[in-house]
Amino acid sequence: MTTLTGARDMAASAGTASSDSAGQPRLAVIEVTGHRPDRPEYHAKVQVLNARVASDAASAGWQVTRIAAADVTPAALLAATTDADAIVIVGGEDITPRFYGGSTGYEAETHHFAIADEGQIALVRRAARLGTPLLGICRGLQIINVALGGSIDQHIDDGIHRNVGVPIDEILSTHDVTLGVGSGLVASLGGTQIVVQSAHHQSVARLGAGLVAAAFAPDGLVEAVEHVTAPITGVQWHPEAPDAPAQQLPLLLAALRAGVTAGVTAGAVGTVELVAA
Repeated sequence: MTTLTGARDMAASAGTASSDSAGQPRLAVIEVTGHRPDRPEYHAKVQVLNARVASDAASAGWQVTRIAAADVTPAALLAATTDADAIVIVGGEDITPRFYGGSTGYEAETHHFAIADEGQIALVRRAARLGTPLLGICRGLQIINVALGGSIDQHIDDGIHRNVGVPIDEILSTHDVTLGVGSGLVASLGGTQIVVQSAHHQSVARLGAGLVAAAFAPDGLVEAVEHVTAPITGVQWHPEAPDAPAQQLPLLLAALRAGVTAGVTAGAVGTVELVAA
């Protein structure tokens, strides 16, 4: 088995790693960091969510590698995911504002991990060039948008998108989402009206190049984006949350698998330029 700095490998059929699992598609699950010693409760919550993505993917037949983007260099992250058949970028802290032309000092600003931002942005740009199936969850949606030139609304009014003033285990809010007719998400999830769990204080502002809004919350905020040509989807909610509808995450992972099976990773190879740190 190959061990990567900042990475944890999981075999799809068991809890052990395997680098030679014949026939298994390779999924890279990219999280922000494996270390938050100053915020243990938040870190524990994030790890529960990230572990659900990895375990569900493994159960569905993927060979899964988890990599913490802040714990490796952007170049190492790109190298470690070169052979990935698909990528999931999961949730975490706010994106460093300079990557979308914003300023610091905004309301409810979190810690930033610029190295993770840079590496994940480079992953999205490479996926767009190569046609690699990619799913972004919460922060992952925002990484997709920023990578393609979009911007972020740095703080939205408290309302349906997260529970405020509660313990971290109660922060996820349940609300409705309307999926766009004809969107890939409708095909994946089986209808236009769904219920989601979310916990975000930022949202998409200007859409990145090639992206279209694929879902909306009742207050009009963009809840999902899809790329018009590349197999890239971002959802602002948490399908991996313990109280999310049970089939949401498996269906989204199945859509990634379908993209791999269809051979959409056979796009033209290009050179990825890293974002200046």
